[in-house]
Amino acid sequence: MDVSGGLGLAAIARYADAWKELHARISHRFARAEARDLAGRYLAGLLERVERKNGWQLAEAIGEPGPRGVQRLLGAATWDTDGVRDDLRDYVVAHLGDEATGVLIVDETGFLKKGRRSCGVARQYAGTAGATANCQVGVFLAYAAQDGAAFIDRALYLPQEWTGDRERRTEAGVPEATRFATKIELAQQMLARAFDADVPARWVVADAFYGRSHELRRWLEARERPYALMIPKTNAVWYQGRRERAEQLGERLCPAPALGPWACLELSEECATGMRRWLLVRCDAEDPDEHAYFLAFGPEETTEAELIRVCTTRWQIEDGFAQAKGEVGLDQYEVRKWEAWHRHATLCLLAHAYLVVIQQAAQREERAEKGAPILA
Repeated sequence: MDVSGGLGLAAIARYADAWKELHARISHRFARAEARDLAGRYLAGLLERVERKNGWQLAEAIGEPGPRGVQRLLGAATWDTDGVRDDLRDYVVAHLGDEATGVLIVDETGFLKKGRRSCGVARQYAGTAGATANCQVGVFLAYAAQDGAAFIDRALYLPQEWTGDRERRTEAGVPEATRFATKIELAQQMLARAFDADVPARWVVADAFYGRSHELRRWLEARERPYALMIPKTNAVWYQGRRERAEQLGERLCPAPALGPWACLELSEECATGMRRWLLVRCDAEDPDEHAYFLAFGPEETTEAELIRVCTTRWQIEDGFAQAKGEVGLDQYEVRKWEAWHRHATLCLLAHAYLVVIQQAAQREERAEKGAPILA
């Protein structure tokens, strides 16, 4: 996502203005000027081409004599971590927000770790490794619209083995009031914050881990929030008055080349007035085991094209994870405590959002230079 080369001094100046806007947006969250300044340099360091964005290398990149200042910023300095999280959300909405195309995407990612002292670390499944591994797991919420996608929230999953271990919790700085919450519950908490903040998104999407949850689907429907959630192929749905597994319907639909890579069926399960349910299948012509199934709920006038657009948006969060880890060091931290993890993750997501925003600015300038229409 390198946008710095060949864009002209005017564009670079505009990016500098965008940087000042970003830093100004979060400045009031810091109690002391020193922490405010260091946070700005920390963000700048996350954007530098540093091999590993850990304590020593990041400190060197931002002109610190050692990692102590960076460690203090993430651990002991006084600043409002959740307030900066809210500023991140508002920043993304200000630059990418679009009511017509906005989608909220839930997903998780793993952070492989050694030892057992890092907050939330346990033997658990990590998509990063494709297997059960010693790791931390973070649940994330991203926002995607026509101008791009960026993260707006994050939560560290605390496994059950941690909840009753007072000594371990105290050492890792887990707040006393923090209790065990499933990943589904963490997703609901982040979605609720987005709903309360009026984030302009018409749909919620997520992978099959979340889509298989009846609780999450009922929770969204009770709030009249349309969704398109992946489901396992073994999930049963109501079609033409009968219960059938999604894979059975997919087997009948997907061999038909005329349907293209997507098939869409209106389901017969009852809904609130004006709402409908659909099953969408993304067909893999070479391997039926790779078909992807989505259960959608939304306004009855929703077109098939809109449903497909929303479903395909889900994979943007995976691109976001790759960018946030590869570009701004989301997975390169050396912190062990609860607050420090959330602080590092929040600042990384803010740096990633800045990259998305200036990438959009670069693309607009490129279109202008070519004489193409500049999209809003």
